[in-house]
Amino acid sequence: MDILIALFIIAFVGSLVLNLILGIKVNRFKHQIHHISHVLSDIEQGNSKRRILVQNRELVAPLAFKMNEIVYYYDHQLAILKQNEELNKQLMTSLSHDVRTPLTTLMGYLHAVKKGVVTAQEKDTYIAIACRKAGDLKEYTDKLFEWFKIQSDDYVFSFEETEMTEMTRNILIDWIPIFEEANVDYDFDIPEQKILTTIDRESYRRVINNLVQNIVTHSHATKICLTVKKQSDRFTIRIKDNGVGIAPEDLPHIFENLYTGDRSRSNKGSGLGLAIVQQLIQKMMGSISVQSEPNKGAAFFISFQATS
Repeated sequence: MDILIALFIIAFVGSLVLNLILGIKVNRFKHQIHHISHVLSDIEQGNSKRRILVQNRELVAPLAFKMNEIVYYYDHQLAILKQNEELNKQLMTSLSHDVRTPLTTLMGYLHAVKKGVVTAQEKDTYIAIACRKAGDLKEYTDKLFEWFKIQSDDYVFSFEETEMTEMTRNILIDWIPIFEEANVDYDFDIPEQKILTTIDRESYRRVINNLVQNIVTHSHATKICLTVKKQSDRFTIRIKDNGVGIAPEDLPHIFENLYTGDRSRSNKGSGLGLAIVQQLIQKMMGSISVQSEPNKGAAFFISFQATS
């Protein structure tokens, strides 16, 4: 009988302890559900930075972690959407200025020629100006399509091991007649040693051509220097000019899409060239930076990993 009473007491106490533990867990579970509900309500009100905080051993931990992942994805997509909205605004502003303005001028000159309100001598001048404006429009639309292609990931890269010193020389050879015609002195310091890396050759050619074209067209430089230098497992291409330089307030923004605030240089640019350059270099796992002082020129530094 004493044994039965003892067993009954043990069972009763055990039941009380179990109920107490279950009660604590249920109350904690309710508290956590209330916390999750409160956080989700806060997120619903627009505070997408809130997260559900629980310990790994908690019963609701898998649910909380999954919700945090969903909220993070939502916040990331929202940031992309806002960025695209701002980009679209910039694009419309750029289209309004870089397409409408030269197109209006182009049509004005052509209408003047068509109506015969200009002399024979003026006619040739008007047609020449119209052709130049048409060329500016073509250049802008070509860059715009290229920029959109890269942005949409439709740009196909063909990576292959390339000897960079020889390829860089071959690109620059085509520029020598242009430098001489524009009265721009040039100095190329490219070592004889072979430097190998894996890149998309056509994209690299576009990068160098775009940077050199930018100097010839916009910097008012009288000299351009290009240096290739290998250091440890990386190599750097430095392209420097002695032109008017870049305004300090514009320097942090020159690689931004459609940025045309560079007041110290010619304002003919579309704000797409350097953005395309940076994106192509980043796609090839490289980096680009710039240094400049007003009236002392600018220097662009491109860096890639060397395979040998």
